[in-house]
Amino acid sequence: MLIEESAYTNRWRRVSPAAKGITSLCGMVAAYAAVTPVGACGVAAILCAVTVLGAGIPTLRYLRVAAPALLFLSVSAFSLAVSLKIGNTFGDLSLHFPRTGYYRVAEVSGRSLGALAALLFLAMTTPLPDIITLLRRLKAPEVLLDIMILCYRTLFVFSEAVRDTITAQSARLGYATIRLSIRSLGGLVANIAAQVWQRSQALHLASMARNNDGPFRFLEHDYPNTARDMGVAVSGGSALILLALVI
Repeated sequence: MLIEESAYTNRWRRVSPAAKGITSLCGMVAAYAAVTPVGACGVAAILCAVTVLGAGIPTLRYLRVAAPALLFLSVSAFSLAVSLKIGNTFGDLSLHFPRTGYYRVAEVSGRSLGALAALLFLAMTTPLPDIITLLRRLKAPEVLLDIMILCYRTLFVFSEAVRDTITAQSARLGYATIRLSIRSLGGLVANIAAQVWQRSQALHLASMARNNDGPFRFLEHDYPNTARDMGVAVSGGSALILLALVI
């Protein structure tokens, strides 16, 4: 929900999705092409600054969206930095931190940060319907786009069901004590599981009723400054790649 809220309320909502897609692609290329970890981290910092300062995404919201990915990246970097040594006897296990692997860990982590910043730039500045329209113009498989649309719709249905259930439980003081909170949480999980199953069946029946009669469609927005946006995106993306190669 935070991503969708940012995508519809940022300053660059009316910028061409193709331009933002080119910028995101150039950011990932720059992160991969960076010759040093410092260069990859620099690419990530620039993309973060462009997203927060340029598009006007609140810093706290940006960090909340990036937090799960950053946690996963931290665990992955730790697993790469640590090596497990098994001795000859049973139970002889030890952890080692080889110094030779530090540079490799920094390189992988820097590139991952750059790619993450590039993807967050696109996701937090472009609504999913515009991204799907862009993918359709790029001749992406229609089956994949239909699945994306159904998942997108189900996400809002699921969120609304969770909010309504929590509101009803709170009105009956279902979260007044720890014991009641645990009980209410169990009821919430059971109720949502049943609702998701029922609504998934309804979506399946609706899809069968359409008899696969063409893909799902959205109304496309008009972007009058597409040429200008594309020029700025290509220039900025090229400069970002050159900067990554130089640093």
